[in-house]
Amino acid sequence: MKDSIHPKVYNAKITCACGNAIEALSTKGASVHMEICSHCHPFYTGKQRFVDTAGRIDRFRKKYANIQK
Repeated sequence: MKDSIHPKVYNAKITCACGNAIEALSTKGASVHMEICSHCHPFYTGKQRFVDTAGRIDRFRKKYANIQK
């Protein structure tokens, strides 16, 4: 393998906007800031909003049913 072509790997402290912090290996630097993590993301916290697509389709069809006739 060639020397000096690989990026330097840091033992980084990754902090989220919510305040959660973890330590991991990173090539971006010793301190990395991110906007969202698994502690505040709606998918992981269970606060995800489910969209009623069937209800939206029914409302659309009911709204535009008279136009087709």
